[in-house]
Amino acid sequence: MTNPRAFIMIVSQSYYRFGLAFLLSILCAFGSVQAKAERIKDIASVAGIRSNQLLGYGLVVGLDGTGDKTNQAPFATQSFISMLKQYGIALPAGSRMQLKNIAAVMVTATLPAFAKPGQTIDITVNSIANAKSLRGGSLLMTELKGADGNVYALGQGNLVVGGLGVGGLDGSKITINVPSVGRIPGGASVEREVPNNFSAGQSIVFNLNRNDFTTAMRMAAKINETLGPDVARAIDSTSVRVDAPVNVAQKVNYLALLENLEVEPGDEAARVVINSRTGTIVVGQHVRVSPVAITHGSLTVTISESVNISQPSAFSGAGATAVVPESNISVEQTPLTNRPMFKFAPGPSLDEIVRAVNEVGAAPGDLMAILEALKQAGALKADIMVI
Repeated sequence: MTNPRAFIMIVSQSYYRFGLAFLLSILCAFGSVQAKAERIKDIASVAGIRSNQLLGYGLVVGLDGTGDKTNQAPFATQSFISMLKQYGIALPAGSRMQLKNIAAVMVTATLPAFAKPGQTIDITVNSIANAKSLRGGSLLMTELKGADGNVYALGQGNLVVGGLGVGGLDGSKITINVPSVGRIPGGASVEREVPNNFSAGQSIVFNLNRNDFTTAMRMAAKINETLGPDVARAIDSTSVRVDAPVNVAQKVNYLALLENLEVEPGDEAARVVINSRTGTIVVGQHVRVSPVAITHGSLTVTISESVNISQPSAFSGAGATAVVPESNISVEQTPLTNRPMFKFAPGPSLDEIVRAVNEVGAAPGDLMAILEALKQAGALKADIMVI
């Protein structure tokens, strides 16, 4: 096989000479696509190339009386007064402002990797006090800072609010979605570039989205098969290190080639995932069950609430009407004769497990109990994960 650096030099020179079509033809010549294969760019990310979270505090103005209540959110008024001072406006001492058209907000954004000054990013504006709605408001210029305290973007613009809230004088109200949160597409301008080490070093490290020794080994083998022996090495179950050229332009072409190589990921571990809040149960394809017979009874608990009104006797002259709650609890157990026993054959597949459960008519809650009992008995060959 061709030496990787010499190979990249050929690809780079040919790219500038013949254009993008030559590089695409090289990519298409690396073999047929496997049925379950996935591109490296879909199962892994390049170490050091990451997005960064930005956060800022600001004010939204122009609300239609749905802003913060001054007596309950004094910091909103303080922020507004501080802003006025920056423009040479001094309020009389002791003046109390009742501003209903402003709201204190926190602004969040995600700064993509390699974002350059002058580019725009989307921002999300969240009310932090008691503003009823941000609909119709405009965000004033807000500094968005990173974890290091530096300002990386400036946000400003008109909010797009998907929620709606209306209320009546009697206290009744209707709320659709969340009106106290809005977005501004392209509402922040990038002011500072985040430094990265992409151009440094003579290697590239791919980090798998799902750590798996088999996938890491297959990725390294695929890269070595394409570019030559010992070009790629699996560091652990998550990372694969690949030798790369030092020149930045060549490294970009090199990475474009690598991320389009297709690798067949390793199979997932045998696992059963249970969501105890929604009753959702997901059984992986490699789950197996040893020979076992199961029967499952159920208890039905019914609780009904009622009230009794106790009144004093007529002309008693003492006592008062009282409301006394009364609870009726009944427990009913389904006879075991009505709950058929079902049997798992040796090593049933996922289809056979689902078919047996459907035949017995187990509800999600019953199925959770059955799976947990199977695990305790050592008959379930899988891990149970409760989320």
